[in-house]
Amino acid sequence: MGVFGRMDAIRFANPFQPYLLPGERILWSGRPKQGLVLRGADALLIPFSLLWGGFAIFWNIGVWTFPATGQSIDWFMRLWGLPFLVVGLYMILGRFLHDLLLRRQMAYAVTDQRILVLSGLLANRLSSLDVHWLPKLQLSEHRDGTGTIELEGDDSALPFFYRRQGMGTWTPALGRGTQLFRIEEPRWVYDLIRKQAQRS
Repeated sequence: MGVFGRMDAIRFANPFQPYLLPGERILWSGRPKQGLVLRGADALLIPFSLLWGGFAIFWNIGVWTFPATGQSIDWFMRLWGLPFLVVGLYMILGRFLHDLLLRRQMAYAVTDQRILVLSGLLANRLSSLDVHWLPKLQLSEHRDGTGTIELEGDDSALPFFYRRQGMGTWTPALGRGTQLFRIEEPRWVYDLIRKQAQRS
């Protein structure tokens, strides 16, 4: 294990102590990459969000600045545009802040029995997978040295409204299932999980 992994195991072991099973041992713990994170998908999402948000801003400026012919139509048009403005502002800026805050509260651990993901902005939320019965184990490495390990099958093939976590497209930390998102030493952690999974 590298220096980062050893320091993280000491630094982030405590949050998981209340959730450990009798005799369960933490083998590694860490956190997702902090700060602004851009992905390849943002090459499409950013232009789309600017197009949506720009139109919503232009629409709202228009209906709030220039009076309509009828008072009832005027207020209807003003209120009708506000949800689109909120969504546009979220897609342009809010999603990056949301994702940043989510990752600040996340911690990961690999034990000799399970993989644990601790998250939640207002309250702790623990997700766990039996290390011997993983639905999926896939490693994606990035140019900055971090990597993402996906542990559950996603539902990306389904229509958007049928997906469990469609917001994962816009907010990477949410993902489409349990994952270790943009961690340091990803290949070492991947090999550790694979070795534990092979043990009966």
